[in-house]
Parts: sequence; structure tokens; C-alpha cells
Amino acid sequence: MSTTPPSNRTLVLASASPRRLQLLNQVGIEPDHVVATGVDETPRRGEVPRNLAARLARAKAEAAKKDTADDERFSGAFILAADTVVAVGRRVLPKAESLAEAESCLALLSGRGHRVYTGVALVTPAGKIRHRLVETRLRFKRLSEDERVNYVASGEWRGKTGGYAIQGLAAAFVQRLIGSYTNVVGLPLAETFALLEGEGFPVRRNWIARGGAVA
Repeated sequence: MSTTPPSNRTLVLASASPRRLQLLNQVGIEPDHVVATGVDETPRRGEVPRNLAARLARAKAEAAKKDTADDERFSGAFILAADTVVAVGRRVLPKAESLAEAESCLALLSGRGHRVYTGVALVTPAGKIRHRLVETRLRFKRLSEDERVNYVASGEWRGKTGGYAIQGLAAAFVQRLIGSYTNVVGLPLAETFALLEGEGFPVRRNWIARGGAVA
């Protein structure tokens, strides 16, 4: 007897980000498969941050659909992809991988407002692509030299878009946040949940099972 879930209950997450997986798990959504797409995230000439986030999310969804096309387990699956961009004005901040990038990001963010955009793309079992773009506005306090040096020394910035993780030590830097907090972590949960539900994915299928585990 096959153990493969019905196609309308199968979800592929097109992201290697552990934070996106954790956020989905937080609301009881457990992808059946996770795939890293390797899409080139380089902005195009003159491309504004919000358009970059939307374009990359769609590109990742399409790449994951192509990558899983020959696997019968994922025939007719939902494919969810996202991309998060941190920007100061029109300037897109990098996914910090070096001390120099982390220091540059902190210098730009210190005492200034910035915006976080996440594009979310969903390929439906019918092959249609649905989109959402979520924007959150934040402002960091003016960081002292000690704060910058100590944060860089923590290593928490490594691999983080914009050089910080709001769910970690950098929460101490945020003076104001307008919009979705989970968007800044990497996936706007309310909007993603609504997108999946609106297309017929059983978003609450695991909630009852969780209730049975409560003491």
C-alpha cells in the first residue's frame, strides 16, 4: 500500500532556510519535501528591492517545480517559495558572509529606518502561480561602537540577510517595527497561511494531533 500523501496534501518548500521551515512548523505546517533551488539572487540593473523579492520568489518556485517534475511523489504538489530582501532606500543589503559585510550592514542600519520585503510564491496543483509581497518597516537605534563590535563578534549575523537576526541578539537594536514580525524572520506567516488556505491546502491538518499532546 502506498504511503505517498494525496497530491492536494503534498507540500514542497523551495527553500534551504531553516528559519522558514521553523516558522511553518510553528503553525503546524510540515512540508513533505524541502529543496534548495540555487537561483541566482543578484539584483538586475536598476531593480528596486520590492521587485527583486517578488521576482526571486517566483523564480525559486518555478525552479523547484522543474526540479521535482520527474518525481511522481510530487506530481500535483503545492510548491511554496519565498525570498527576503532588506533595503535601506533603494540599496539592497547583502546576505552577510564576511566581517566586512556585517560591519557595513550595521553601519547602514544604525540610527536609520529600513524595510524588509518578502515575496511569497505558491505553485498550485493546477500549475498556477499565486503571489504575495509583504513589507515591514523597522528602525534601529543608533548603535555604539561597543554594540557593533560585540554583535559582529557574536557571529549571529553570518548568512543573515541584512547582517542581522531579529529573532536573536539584534532584537535589542529595534526601536520601531511596523508590519509583520515573522516577515523579518524570513516568512510572513499570516499571509502565507492565508495563501495556502485560499488554494485549498489543509493548513490545520496537524492542529488536532498537537492538541492531544498537551498535558
